[in-house]
Amino acid sequence: MNHKGYRVLAIGLLMVVLGVSGCSKPGSPTSTSTAAPMRVKTEKATLERRQATEEVVGTVRPKLSAVISAKITGAIEQMAVVPGQSVKAGDLLVMLDAREAQARVDQASAVLEQARSDIGRFSRLLADKVVTQQEYDVVKARERVAQASMTEVQTILSYTRITAPFDGVITRKYADVGDLSAPGKALLEMEAPGEFRLEADVPEAAMGRIALGEKMKVNIPAAAAQLEAAVSEIAPAADTGSRTIVVKLDIPKGSGIRSGQFGRVLAPVADVEALRVPADSVIHRGQLEIMFVVADQKALMRLVKTGKRIGKQVEVVSGLMPGETYVVDGVAALTDGQAVEVQP
Repeated sequence: MNHKGYRVLAIGLLMVVLGVSGCSKPGSPTSTSTAAPMRVKTEKATLERRQATEEVVGTVRPKLSAVISAKITGAIEQMAVVPGQSVKAGDLLVMLDAREAQARVDQASAVLEQARSDIGRFSRLLADKVVTQQEYDVVKARERVAQASMTEVQTILSYTRITAPFDGVITRKYADVGDLSAPGKALLEMEAPGEFRLEADVPEAAMGRIALGEKMKVNIPAAAAQLEAAVSEIAPAADTGSRTIVVKLDIPKGSGIRSGQFGRVLAPVADVEALRVPADSVIHRGQLEIMFVVADQKALMRLVKTGKRIGKQVEVVSGLMPGETYVVDGVAALTDGQAVEVQP
């Protein structure tokens, strides 16, 4: 490099030095100066007792439902309803072929009419002492048998008209016109609208912790409903296979729930003690959960592990000990070992 090149390089270095020194202001703090303590709010970690719960799945079912079937065998002559149709108590649902039952009614009617005619005739003969009292009693007994037979066949005839047992909605149809009905064979299903309950199999550990009338938290995801339902029924014994107990909870009216939907209920299973802190006192950096405890007027970083979140609080499983003082707010601005001043 020639003399001219050295001269240009020296001038450049001098300008850099002057520029750096010109940027610093008189009296500005240096890197070795001590920062003022940060003011923070703290709380003391204490154990709190609560009921441990287990989330149990269940199914929404109607409080009042019925499987409609015939009491006699007969061909279906008329199917008067379809699924989704609303009906009132006493409305016709299914009509069976009534010809055979009607013929039996006509036969019984003729026998009853003859028996009543015999009663009238034997009454006159008994008054004239033409027949004995015993003969009259036999005719009277035949009249009572005829009357009972008439009542029986009339009842059978009424079974050909299948009507709604209560106000409700038809939910399923299993038969149609021309099918043969039989006693116990389902023809329709119906349910009362607007009144539902959640049926869940809760662990046997909940036995004795759930009482009739107690409110429990229920979540129905499909209806985006989180509500409280009252316990209406508790099975007296646990299922030997699943070791669970059937619990039924009445869902409040107007909740927008439909039968068959999936639901969850929080069932109490044990009493536990745990450290519970405000959720804002725990910060997340990547997959790490961090809190700051205060000792010797310094904020010390702690790696913690959290558990169940309850409202605005979260349980600390590890990393924090009872009695320690931890920072409640402004946690994100702290660094490990930073000087702090606790606000009263």
